[in-house]
Amino acid sequence: MEHAHDYLIVGAGMAADAAAKAIREADAAANIGMVGEEASPPYQRPPLSKALWKGDKRVADIDLGTAASGAKLYAGRRIVALDHAAHLARDTQGDGYHYRRLLLATGATPRRLPFEGGDRVIHFRTLHDYEALRRFAQPGAAIAVVGGGFIGAELAASLCDAGCKVSMLFPDAHIGAGRYPDDLARHLGDYYRQRGVDVRPGVRVAGGWPTDGGVELELSDGNLLRVEAAVAGLGVTPNIALAEQAALKVDNGIVVDTQLRSSDPDIWAAGDIANFYNPALDRRLRVEHEDAAVSMGRHAGRAMAGIAGNYDTLPFFYSDLFDLGYEAVGLLDTRLQVVEDWREPYREGVVYYLERDRVRGVLLWNTWGQVDAARALIAEPGPFDATSLRGRLPRSA
Repeated sequence: MEHAHDYLIVGAGMAADAAAKAIREADAAANIGMVGEEASPPYQRPPLSKALWKGDKRVADIDLGTAASGAKLYAGRRIVALDHAAHLARDTQGDGYHYRRLLLATGATPRRLPFEGGDRVIHFRTLHDYEALRRFAQPGAAIAVVGGGFIGAELAASLCDAGCKVSMLFPDAHIGAGRYPDDLARHLGDYYRQRGVDVRPGVRVAGGWPTDGGVELELSDGNLLRVEAAVAGLGVTPNIALAEQAALKVDNGIVVDTQLRSSDPDIWAAGDIANFYNPALDRRLRVEHEDAAVSMGRHAGRAMAGIAGNYDTLPFFYSDLFDLGYEAVGLLDTRLQVVEDWREPYREGVVYYLERDRVRGVLLWNTWGQVDAARALIAEPGPFDATSLRGRLPRSA
């Protein structure tokens, strides 16, 4: 079957939803098609590791209402071929999608553990993954969380709050290694242990196999760990196969210009896969967080509909870790100069990341309402040092 759309969006996540709505606002007569691999329409992804576990939201609450854009959704379909010269994409079922302008918002694929453990080993990314984990994550169930980064830390806290017996396994010395200052990272590990999490740094999962009613993990320290399910948060790989097939310029994602247009004038990219230039940091970035997906999707949609403008947003991200939480802007990298300004050590304060006397990142730890101020600080030329930054950002608004 052949389909034709003025605007075709490949991907059906948060960036795709934002783009479809922006196109409709700019072009009331737009004929929009959206092709997504998941069976569900676009939904909010952050609650999968946060609010859904706390009971703050139900699955029905995370639907983004993409239908209001009027986009035709082809759910459960995967585009596997892209002929940019013919303006034609094809899915696994052989259907063709003709387009005038195309947005690639294909997201990313989670990195996998080095073994197949059946349905009790979950590489966490989608609503389906959340629902699969929820079946096993009953109060008292033993669950292994593999990974000490962004998703691993959120899942360990959420599962523990849900009454599970959580073991957290990761190869680094601390939770959030390379992102948080060492003393904060050590405190966070101790805090997780106090909340009941079995924190095991310096440990990799070397193998594993299904057992009766669970899965057994072979650990790099020689131990075996038997759990009812294992969930992996090991980072992701951007889905750029279609871009490579279409000979678009690729370098750590799809390289886009200030309007998020790729090297093909009729193809844009947004979200996890887009490598964009940020003027405040004076470098190219690829960001895998909600704010980037939504802001880039909206900008790309408007650009596709003919509304010019530069994408100069510096995205932020946030996390909830038991009763701790943070918002962060820019580069959180402990290889930079780190300046800590605590109102209460490791409970409330601001961490700055400096490079050549300029602020390149800000971690707002239990400090709220200061994202715009942090963005403005990063945009300033400086020079800054530890003394000038003490008390620079206001306390929680």
